[in-house]
Formats: sequence, structure tokens, C-alpha cells
Amino acid sequence: MTLVVDVFPARQDNFGYLAHDTATGRTAAIDAPEAAPIRQALAHRGWKLTDIFITHHHADHTEAIPELKSAFSAIVTGPRAEAGKIAGLDTLIDPGDVVELGESRFEVIATPGHTLGHVTYHERAGGHLFTGDALFSLGCGRMFEGEPGPMWEGLKRLRALPDATLVYCGHEYTAANARFALSVDPQNDALLTRAAEVTALREAGKPTIPATLGIEKAANPFLRADAPLFARLYGLEGADPAEVFAALRKAKDGF
Repeated sequence: MTLVVDVFPARQDNFGYLAHDTATGRTAAIDAPEAAPIRQALAHRGWKLTDIFITHHHADHTEAIPELKSAFSAIVTGPRAEAGKIAGLDTLIDPGDVVELGESRFEVIATPGHTLGHVTYHERAGGHLFTGDALFSLGCGRMFEGEPGPMWEGLKRLRALPDATLVYCGHEYTAANARFALSVDPQNDALLTRAAEVTALREAGKPTIPATLGIEKAANPFLRADAPLFARLYGLEGADPAEVFAALRKAKDGF
């Protein structure tokens, strides 16, 4: 059993993903940002779309559901907590559920904050993590709907996964995220190395994704909000790490 992941651009700065279970041929689009690039990727690979897994309700992750569902009769799976905001869902899921794609199994992880019902899909056997807009490489999503405490707890759930896990996020924001990360953590060798890698990838016209979770744990400030240096940076020594996370997120919003 093997899961193959195809990565391609969509919209202005979204990533599109196809997850293909080689044992059965079932193929899922992870989110549905734009129909044409997904169709092109399917045709290039010779795969048929059977499923769509949705992380959250924002239009740039759901807009192509009607066209793809009509064209391929794909089964659309998404968070029960956001069912009222996502048209076309067939299967409702909750954190802790397991979603099957042929022989591949995806654990559903609660990652609220960007939206209240945001979920992440973790395929443990192959080490694939689809984070939507909860976690980006060197960054995290804006807190549009949630609160710092629950969002920080969600990021800690992701941080607890194995270092070798490959992170597939919703947008190509890595270069901008690197600039902010360097502004708050300029002496971090892992961050300096990752930032240089990101610059080289972007100059070569290549995506910065996937990134290993181990690198993110070392370099992404939003996964390190409990590191003492950030509490000192914002004068929050002794505060709950969720407060430090909130300060980091506020600083990034205004960066």
C-alpha cells in the first residue's frame, strides 16, 4: 500500500493536491480550490477523481466542489462543524475519525482557529499531513474565527507527530513567512538554512512544499511559542504559551 501525492499550483497562490492510493486507484483532491488545475493534474497522471477531502469552509478551498462532484461523482468529505457553510458534503467527519481512501487511512485532527471547525488530515503510514490553512511552512493561518488557546492546542497536536512527516499546506506563503520568522528569531540556524532553501526553490520556480515537520518544529516560530525567547521578546515571561502565540500572530498580522 502506497499513497502518492501530486502537488500543483492553483488560483493565485493555493496549492492543489491529489492523493492517490496505489492499491485501489482511488484518488482524492485535498480541498477544491480550482477545477481546471485539478482536472489537468488528473489527466497528466491518468487518475480518476473519486473523493474530495475538505479542511475548512473558505471559498478558495471549496469553490470547485460543484464542478468536480458533477464531473466525477466524487464523494465529498468535510468537517461536521462547518457543514452549514460547505455545500455538497456527502460525508461528515469529526476530530478523531479515520477517513479511508482505498487502503490508505487518514486521521482527522482538530486544528481550529483559522476557522472554528478546521481539520487536518494525517496519513500516518506514509507520513503525509494535509494542513489546509492551519499550519503553513514557517507560519500558520490567520485567526479569523478562533481564539489563541484552541489554535495553539491544535498546532501542538500537529507538533506531536513524527519529525519525518511531510507537511502539505494550503498556500505558497513560505517566502513571506520566512521573512517574518527571521525578524523574530534571527539567530536560529535551522531557520536560516530553511530560508536559504526557500529562496533557492522560489528562484528556480519550484514549490517549497512538502516540508518536513522536523524542520518546521525547529524553524517555525508558531510551533515554538512555548520557547522562552519568544516570551522574552514580547515581555511575557511566565505567561501561558497561548498568550505568546497570540502575540506572535498579532505581530505577523501587522508585519
